[in-house]
Amino acid sequence: MTEKLSLTELQLIIRDSLYLALPDAYWVTAEISELKENNAGHCYLELIEKHPEEKNVRARVKAIIWRKRYGFLRAFFENATGESLREGLKILVKTKVEYHEIYGLSLIISDIDPAFTIGEMAMKRQLVIKKLEQEGVFSMNKEIMFPAVPQRIAVISSKNAAGYSDFINQLKSNSFGYIFYTALIESSLQGTETEQGIMNALDRIALNSHLFDLVVIIRGGGSQSDLNWFDSYNIAYHVTQFPLPVITGIGHDKDVSVTDMVANKSLKTPTAVADFLIDSVNSAENHIIDIGSEIIDASQIIFEKNKNRIDASAIKLFPLAQIMMSHVKDKLSSEIIEIINIGKEFIIRAGLIPSNQESKLASAAKSYSSGKEVTLRRNGQRLIAGSVNYLSVNDVMLKNLGNTLQLLNPENVLQRGFSITSINGRIIKNSDQISKDDQIDTQLFEGTLRSRVVGKKGRLREEETKRQKGLNT
Repeated sequence: MTEKLSLTELQLIIRDSLYLALPDAYWVTAEISELKENNAGHCYLELIEKHPEEKNVRARVKAIIWRKRYGFLRAFFENATGESLREGLKILVKTKVEYHEIYGLSLIISDIDPAFTIGEMAMKRQLVIKKLEQEGVFSMNKEIMFPAVPQRIAVISSKNAAGYSDFINQLKSNSFGYIFYTALIESSLQGTETEQGIMNALDRIALNSHLFDLVVIIRGGGSQSDLNWFDSYNIAYHVTQFPLPVITGIGHDKDVSVTDMVANKSLKTPTAVADFLIDSVNSAENHIIDIGSEIIDASQIIFEKNKNRIDASAIKLFPLAQIMMSHVKDKLSSEIIEIINIGKEFIIRAGLIPSNQESKLASAAKSYSSGKEVTLRRNGQRLIAGSVNYLSVNDVMLKNLGNTLQLLNPENVLQRGFSITSINGRIIKNSDQISKDDQIDTQLFEGTLRSRVVGKKGRLREEETKRQKGLNT
């Protein structure tokens, strides 16, 4: 084909071909990987498709919802699903293919089916539950024994959340005067940061789990879309593997999230969690009081029962104790006298030992010092001689290296008649680097020459080799 097209003409042919081949609107299922709203109110998306069991992207395309349609579709979708359009959400949209000569291929979205997304969310939730059950971890946190007196509490929440304030106020103002020790581990509990924030908070608490009795995850109310993050497999799995009991109070009345299902205890609101903890401590206090009363009653019965036996035994034991004390006293007197005699004999013998040991020690020290002095003198002489020899050898070596460097100095090389040829500041090493009519510079010892290449020959070494071979034959 000899006809030449401009890029614009080719793009228009592609556009017209697509419109002819795909004239209708199509319902397409895809996952939102990116979503942005510009200042004009238009929504720009990137839609992808993944294999259900893989993370690799199989297809990717840009999509647009124009401003006039976007406001209606967004409100319609949120009211129907309780979920806002966001990254990671699977949707079913009605689209038409559009091709622009500058912006390329994109899909224009005109409608959205919320029923598809609701079904996807429900199916995803069931898959998470099934996966946790198959892994045998679903009830692991529930199997952890709940503390009898839960007073040291790690709280995962946002410090500005109303639910956190309600929780703390309810604990502090309890009518029993119980003291609770709380530590806030801050985390975002809404939006795309929810999952990673909660997992990071749980990991931080796990490193210091010996400081706490349990963990509570609380938030106050919020949209359904924020609550849907608590159906995340990663959050639920972290809770199942946590070494302390986890209580949830994430502020919803209708649905129970997967995180609620795997937690040790699940309550609807932060205030309900606080009331539960207060009741737990109160139950423990009442139980202790009951046990104390039972111990007092049992002790009184035992005391009354054995009082007469104790009195009778005391009367019998008194004369026996006097006899035993007299016997022990005589025995102790004999042993004291024996110890005194042994001590005197030991002191007399010990007085002779130090004088003998002192004489031996002085003689050995004198002999050891003399030997070490000779050894040090010899080693000093060897060190001096070795140092002098080493310095002499290295001095000769440094002089030789200095002479070599002086010979290789570029100025000395140029002074001997050599030159440096370059083109555009790049040194020429072989004739392949230049072409005919190139301007080259030649650096001499004094001054520089500029030349134009009128011809070139092959490598001198190769021609010299050929010439030598000709002479030999």
